[in-house]
Amino acid sequence: MTLLKKKQIIFNYTVQFHIKQGEYAETYRVKDILGKNYFLKIFNLAKLHRTQFDSNSSVLELEIAKLLNNINICEYYDSGDLILDNQKLAFLVFDFISGETVSQRVIREQTCSVFDAKQIVIGVLNGLKFLHNQSNPILHNDLTTQNVMLDLSGDVPVSKIIDFGYARFLNQDKKCFQREGLNPFYMAPESFNGVFSTQTDLFSVGSMLYHLLFGLPPWFIDLSKYQSNKESLEDAILQERQKPLRLLNIDLFELDEQLINVMHKALSNNVDLRFKSADEFIKALSGELSISKNETYNTETGQIGEGIKTPKPKKKGNGFGDIAGMESLKDQLRFDVINLLNDPEEYKKHKLELPNGILLYGPPGCGKTFFAEKFADEAGYNFQKVVSSDIASIYVHGTQEKIRAIFDLARSNAPTILYFDEINSMVPKRDSTNLQNGAAGEVNEFLSQLDNCGSAKIFVVASTNYPNQIDTAVLRAGRLEQKFYVSPPDFEARSAMFEIYLKGRPIDLGIDYSKLAKMTENFVSADIKLLIDKTSRITIREKLGKITMKTLEKIITTSKPTVTIDEIKKHELIRDDFEGQKLESERMRVGF
Repeated sequence: MTLLKKKQIIFNYTVQFHIKQGEYAETYRVKDILGKNYFLKIFNLAKLHRTQFDSNSSVLELEIAKLLNNINICEYYDSGDLILDNQKLAFLVFDFISGETVSQRVIREQTCSVFDAKQIVIGVLNGLKFLHNQSNPILHNDLTTQNVMLDLSGDVPVSKIIDFGYARFLNQDKKCFQREGLNPFYMAPESFNGVFSTQTDLFSVGSMLYHLLFGLPPWFIDLSKYQSNKESLEDAILQERQKPLRLLNIDLFELDEQLINVMHKALSNNVDLRFKSADEFIKALSGELSISKNETYNTETGQIGEGIKTPKPKKKGNGFGDIAGMESLKDQLRFDVINLLNDPEEYKKHKLELPNGILLYGPPGCGKTFFAEKFADEAGYNFQKVVSSDIASIYVHGTQEKIRAIFDLARSNAPTILYFDEINSMVPKRDSTNLQNGAAGEVNEFLSQLDNCGSAKIFVVASTNYPNQIDTAVLRAGRLEQKFYVSPPDFEARSAMFEIYLKGRPIDLGIDYSKLAKMTENFVSADIKLLIDKTSRITIREKLGKITMKTLEKIITTSKPTVTIDEIKKHELIRDDFEGQKLESERMRVGF
């Protein structure tokens, strides 16, 4: 039985008919006093889960909806509270979409042409780009063919993301992220362990692309026999994903190697190999960014056990010579680590041993991962990278065992730079508001392995955008005691980056590195690398022979930095707060 009846008036809206009923909400088509159509969503507050409210006890979906203003997202119009039949309710009104869901189209058409599938998915990615680029990024977390509508009111169908019931802000406590009720075929592997990020949204879009082309989600299996056992269901899906991605025998003559590689990259079990942003995914689909087979498979590292990668072997490279700027950090690591390796006896006289590790933190795209790799080059160490999905496990104590295995592998391949990317997601603060089941044991295992790893010739480099979310015990003396803020490159560093990244490429005379640096204020190192790569592609495509200053200037003037000024300021505030807390804790420390 529905909450509202046809012709019933709720504030200024007259109910036309019921559309959808869920566990805690109902959706209706309504008209306002001018006869304009809208969607009305009624929330039964008593049935909402506690994670669906924000810190002010407001309905989280409703507060997120107020921020939505994009052509590829169903837009907010109105909201409020009401009492009906002694029930406290909230309502949300959003623009009416004349069309159908992508799910309805798949059922009706069975499959989609490659062109139409790309257009639908690019629209969804444009919507995601808007969500992920907010100053406080929004994760949708439930992108499926059912939650995207096609607006058919114009000449060309327009994809619009709907239903933000599982949406959360990226910086929210992980306990606020719900996975009950999500479609498992669209969930990234790490999501089964409660890890949600911008890249898990992108995995879901990869599943949607596959579903549109082949009529079924990727790695589809019959789940009917697992319905009574959630753990077995998830285990069956993850087990199926160990098999190669199958391209079903359907006549899609436009399905070229580029699109096949795009799907493999989007649906990689290894988050490291996936697309890093919606914009990168869009460029790959539009052909602006070429994706090779080598980018979609872990051909360089191999696998040991479940999701544990072997370290890259030692190699002779340019080391710190490939890094522009960061001179104080490079000097300190030369003194504290590299010189110790070269002259251990002198350090031993002073009872100094290899430190256990450092923390690099700051805005995304500023070169933290690149620095760790080049540090391994400079030191002559093996390089072993670890991301959150590498230690994720659906089994009790499974993550602890993986952490132990990662350190054991580093010891067996010592000397090793052990690099933990986004360390905040692996060792979150162990407090009552941020503690998940088993999280305390995982942090304790990490601390146990971190202690004295320097004596085993393992040097830990950890990076994060959010240092204030890391358990404080990890940052104490003898662990990751040295912390370095990695900021966007300054003028000199940007000038050096252009020179380094252009070195070895066919370039014309007259490249003005100082002018390029002036033109790219607020661009991070990843942006500059992308600008040069893009310039190389255009040089090849237009058969110019050499990269010219004119082409570089043209690319720069049509590009924007991926990290906004507001985001940089946000990270500077995090830095100031983090360093202030660090100083406060040092003042409070009691010694002998």
